[in-house]
Amino acid sequence: MNVQPSASEPAAAAAVAVPEAAPALDTAGRKDPGPGKGAALAPIVLVVAGGLSVQFGSAVAALLMPKAGALGVVTLRLAAAALILLVVCRPKLRGHSRADWGTVVAFGVAMGGMNTLFYQALDRIPLGIAVTLEVLGPLALSVFASRRLINVVWAGLALVGVVLLGGGGFDRLDPVGAAYALGAGAMWAAYIVFSARTGRRFPQADGLALAMVVAAVLSLPLGIWESGAKLTVPSTLALGAAVAVLSSVLPYTLELMALRRLPASTFAVMMSLEPAIAATAGFLILNQALSTTDALAIALVIGASMGAVRSQTGARRKG
Repeated sequence: MNVQPSASEPAAAAAVAVPEAAPALDTAGRKDPGPGKGAALAPIVLVVAGGLSVQFGSAVAALLMPKAGALGVVTLRLAAAALILLVVCRPKLRGHSRADWGTVVAFGVAMGGMNTLFYQALDRIPLGIAVTLEVLGPLALSVFASRRLINVVWAGLALVGVVLLGGGGFDRLDPVGAAYALGAGAMWAAYIVFSARTGRRFPQADGLALAMVVAAVLSLPLGIWESGAKLTVPSTLALGAAVAVLSSVLPYTLELMALRRLPASTFAVMMSLEPAIAATAGFLILNQALSTTDALAIALVIGASMGAVRSQTGARRKG
């Protein structure tokens, strides 16, 4: 089973990392007629719930940053998530090759880098815009993997959205924050690649749990350096645990449940809506209102992600 990307990952990411679901067969070898409408909607509800969880978790993390700092929040999130996953998954440490460990370490480095860069961006620019810029990494990966001319068009559409976000110059957004978000997108693309490789080498979610430990260990010195004793304040620890559950543990669980019944193409298109969910969470929790231009830019990036996934899925079916 492949370790899936987090709920905030866009359609382009899912298209690369998620295998197509096979139709179920009954004992006689015939296709199962499938569940009723209510059961069919259940996995869609799970995906939406996962998206809401991870984006509102990011909004809670933004509220925690004044108390623990961006690096401190990353450390709390990764450490709490690693602890929970170790307890739940109980991964085996023996019986793995050097290549297996190399893959899981690379996965953990990508995960830690992605979270560190994203939270640095979140400390400087609005949540919805940060997620929109971050989406460009997986979208670029999807375009590169497909090597189809139509996906170059989708990439161009996304670029138009980015130019609109910059308003002719990223100084409007804080250029450092925008650079962090783009860097997080690059690490997100690496995360997707090593997520799939880890899923092939480790059973169930064992690889994810071990990679989360690697990411937590790497982030620990940075969190201690920035926040020190602030990380031990009970209220800060509680909020950090809440961020870990909302942004990591709960979305992973909901996605894995949904993907047992939901086609990858549907899953991928739904995940392209994450920038919109992020913008909503930023508005409701952080009072981060978007201008009409920003909303249009986010819509263009969402449309580009959805188009890239649909064209890639269509090409796979024709092949």
